[in-house]
Amino acid sequence: MARVELPGAVQALAVSSPALLKRLLTDARVSKDPRQHWPAWINGEIPPDWPLFTWVAVQNMFTAYGGEHRRLRGLVSRAFTARRTAALRPRIEQITEQLLDRVAEVGSRGEVVDLREEFCYPLPIQVISELFGLPSDKAVDLREVVDGLFHTSAEPDEVTATYARLYQVLGELVAAKRESPGDDLTTGLIAAREEEGAARLSEQELLDTLVLMIGAGHETTVNLIDNAAHALLTHPDQLALVREGRATWDDAIEESLRADAPVANLPLRYAVEDIELGELGGPRGMVIHAGEAILAAYAAAGRDAGRHGEDADRFDVTRTDKEHLAFGYGAHHCLGAPLGRLEARVAIPALFDRFPGLALAGPPEELLPVESFISHGHRSLPVRLF
Repeated sequence: MARVELPGAVQALAVSSPALLKRLLTDARVSKDPRQHWPAWINGEIPPDWPLFTWVAVQNMFTAYGGEHRRLRGLVSRAFTARRTAALRPRIEQITEQLLDRVAEVGSRGEVVDLREEFCYPLPIQVISELFGLPSDKAVDLREVVDGLFHTSAEPDEVTATYARLYQVLGELVAAKRESPGDDLTTGLIAAREEEGAARLSEQELLDTLVLMIGAGHETTVNLIDNAAHALLTHPDQLALVREGRATWDDAIEESLRADAPVANLPLRYAVEDIELGELGGPRGMVIHAGEAILAAYAAAGRDAGRHGEDADRFDVTRTDKEHLAFGYGAHHCLGAPLGRLEARVAIPALFDRFPGLALAGPPEELLPVESFISHGHRSLPVRLF
């Protein structure tokens, strides 16, 4: 555990030990609700132009605690059943093939293809847009505002502009679905807003649930596909193991999730009361004091040498223990994890089967990361197909 300074000089405790992190993520003394348990928020010390403001201000299951969390998650989880997720596979396969056709067209001219731009990004955004009934002409707007959410070094005016644009886009979506309901999750959430009696969503909770499910929901899958493709391109020996049948595509995807968690650090949780870490198997004498903010350091936890050995930073598809916290843990475990895994399980094999000669167009060390300590991926992934 280390004390860190977040953007805006906000103090937090970053926890990277997977064992300690798992215990904290399931401890009732740890909350995600700043309105109840973060004095800095309660006292008005966090301004609306703080780069992480939306991550804390939203009123949905992401920032709920206890009974409120169970209420909100229960309303949303009905839409993310295993059956509904599995039913999406044919459409995901169809979108994947269409995108690979476009990649092939660009690459056939001998041009460098930005794999993140042409494949890793449009697949999840099209899937989530169709799932929530977002019109295709709004996809560009959605991408811009979601990129803004993850831009943790943004200037104050950018933050406030992104926040306003986000709610404009989602407000327009809700209005359209109230006018013309469809077989989509936005229509389902509106029904939960209007038909669930005492448990129903408030209007703000409806909008903020859409922020979570549409916004944060697709960015993580973009990074999962991006990171898995990158890992296999930069480790041809590991790719060969998969192609030879000595490991599976699932092995490659799970190892990528462990070694390169799509969400590197997730803000924020708060101690409801003083927590003695020695009681949780952590350092004796260390205490997280009531009201202190906690940052879940998922990327660091995935490379913890105490759990995964001295080669924890190595991508190894044959690794026996691939356990990771990339989708969180406990009550707040990512509701969309099965969908993200499904998209990766379709996309990654299809990509490498279609283009057996796929290779990076330049040295790996020249690839630039996304400018965010939350989102863990690359700004671009330039490749050549042959």
